[in-house]
Amino acid sequence: MADTLVALRSLMASHSPPLHALVVPSEDYHQSEYVSARDKRREFVSGFTGSAGLALITMTEARLWTDGRYFLQAAQELSDQWKLMRIGEDPAVDTWMADNLPKDAAIGIDPWCVSMDTAQRWERAFASKQQKLIQTSTNLVDEVWKNRPPAETNPVILQPVEFSGRSTAEKLKDLREKLIQEKACSIIITALDEVAWLYNVRGDDVPYSPVVHAFAIVTSDLAFFYVDKRKLSLEVSSYMKGNGVEVRDYDAVCSDVILLASGQLNPSAAANVTQTEIRKSGETDKMGNGTNKVGEDNYDLIWIDPSSCCYALYSKLNSDKVLLQQSPLALAKALKNPVELDGLKKAHIRDGAAVVQYLVWLDKKVQEIYGASGFFLEAESTGEKKHLETNKLTEVSASDKLESFRASKENFRGLSFPTISSVGPNAAIIHYAPDVEKCSEFDPDSIYLFDSGAQYQDGTTDITRTVHFGKPSAHEKTCYTAVLKSHIALGNARFPNGTNGHALDILARIPLWKYGLDYRHGTGHGIGSYLNVHEGPHLISFRPQARNVPLQASMTVTDEPGYYEDGNFGIRLENVLIVKEADTEFNFGDKGYLSFEHITWAPYQKKLIDFSLLMQEEIDWLNTYHSKCRKILAPYLNESEMAWLEKATEPVRA
Repeated sequence: MADTLVALRSLMASHSPPLHALVVPSEDYHQSEYVSARDKRREFVSGFTGSAGLALITMTEARLWTDGRYFLQAAQELSDQWKLMRIGEDPAVDTWMADNLPKDAAIGIDPWCVSMDTAQRWERAFASKQQKLIQTSTNLVDEVWKNRPPAETNPVILQPVEFSGRSTAEKLKDLREKLIQEKACSIIITALDEVAWLYNVRGDDVPYSPVVHAFAIVTSDLAFFYVDKRKLSLEVSSYMKGNGVEVRDYDAVCSDVILLASGQLNPSAAANVTQTEIRKSGETDKMGNGTNKVGEDNYDLIWIDPSSCCYALYSKLNSDKVLLQQSPLALAKALKNPVELDGLKKAHIRDGAAVVQYLVWLDKKVQEIYGASGFFLEAESTGEKKHLETNKLTEVSASDKLESFRASKENFRGLSFPTISSVGPNAAIIHYAPDVEKCSEFDPDSIYLFDSGAQYQDGTTDITRTVHFGKPSAHEKTCYTAVLKSHIALGNARFPNGTNGHALDILARIPLWKYGLDYRHGTGHGIGSYLNVHEGPHLISFRPQARNVPLQASMTVTDEPGYYEDGNFGIRLENVLIVKEADTEFNFGDKGYLSFEHITWAPYQKKLIDFSLLMQEEIDWLNTYHSKCRKILAPYLNESEMAWLEKATEPVRA
């Protein structure tokens, strides 16, 4: 790691102009949350493996910014060459740079890996000190990354209408209507899941996210798909042609954006334009003198999403002719159609069966190896292992077994994120990722938290359960019960149309606040239909962006409060919910009201619950939910598994 910093600082010093600082974000060219191996530049330079973070390298310092999910993990993974900056507690990166870098400092970025709105926000922060954001012509990290993984050439596959619910032609028609409404002539689509959703394709370019590295441009009468053509079968190529979509090389998007800005983007136009003409086109456009054929009807705006469009592409446009607005595909994708909702429900039932089968297996295995009391009995374990080496049970071997249960289910396509399988203190690391060489062995006297999910062709899943196989302490039971109360409080909410996730977030925290407890992550995120496990534009969170989008019927969202004690244990409970219209006695303001429908099915561990802390309505909810678990999962379980589930979900009384 030290050699990498030395090499980067050498490149910074020799750069023209010399760079005082270099920003290395987590994102790829599409501002993705999860990225391919070759795009993990921030992980390469810092050693921090979390999905969110930003590295800043100066000539004398190296700092890593990340959020509350990763404070513990980053502290453990960063070497003494790095200083951890805690988002929400320490100064933001732009504030720190403005205050700590010299006047007239040059700050280097790869403009492909920084979004347009982030770059402009930084430029505003630097203006008072005459500091400048410098777009490097190459990524400096790539120059020192000697064994950088190669580009993926995984095949693009079609997502049939039987799973997507709507054809590409229908989606393009709706998108073009949105363009007309906003007086835009075209849109540049950069988010990978939006491209995949629009064209009904999926891929395997990013681990856990079934997307393909691609861009799209759609105009009033044209549509383009920018992708490595080696990934396309004859079937996919024919499908694109049949839907009026022209396939272009992935790298052609930059030159085509310049042509688009000057009104010269036509079918196969790029093949007939020299690089000199492209540069000239871009230059005239930046001066505002380029032609724009569509603009004759004043529909001359080019729509980009400032949060997902990289600065490199935005820089090719005339800023006076750009519509900076959230992509219309973000909301369209979040509002699931009936086919997608049906698929999600079915996927979650199969997934719930896999989780129950895993719990049955785990319960038996822990008792066999450790002589522990197991899932049901609250008793001290013997502390002795019966078969230490032959039956060693670790965080990784357990998570592998969970994956095998999922893999046996219909339409399984892989995991939706790295399984969080965490024992005791590791459960306090919110996004803990067990490593086969360093992971912990099971301890029946400690809490075990597993947060996991799968990609099925008919839906994406995400579930968290927390269990104990020995005798939980009174404190652990109090904390678990508080988290359960929070989970129930949000899941039972009714709220008027127009309510956003920022307003709802407090519902999941009040039961915890009563005990002086809290958590440093959001409470809920959208989830894709065989797409990204984290899907916007809505979310339930204390973060300001949760105010931006109201929840609407047919959205999906998770309900996942938690509590974490550093060095001791962590607790989280998570279900996926569908937002639906609610029946209410009254309808104040004629707004209409919404509520949630749970579609995740797996039991909560009763021996971790202090029932004296639950209200009768919470006990009633738990009994009703457990009754549904039995009924819904019964067709997918064998006799012994069903007997286990019946015991796990027996009704309780206050």
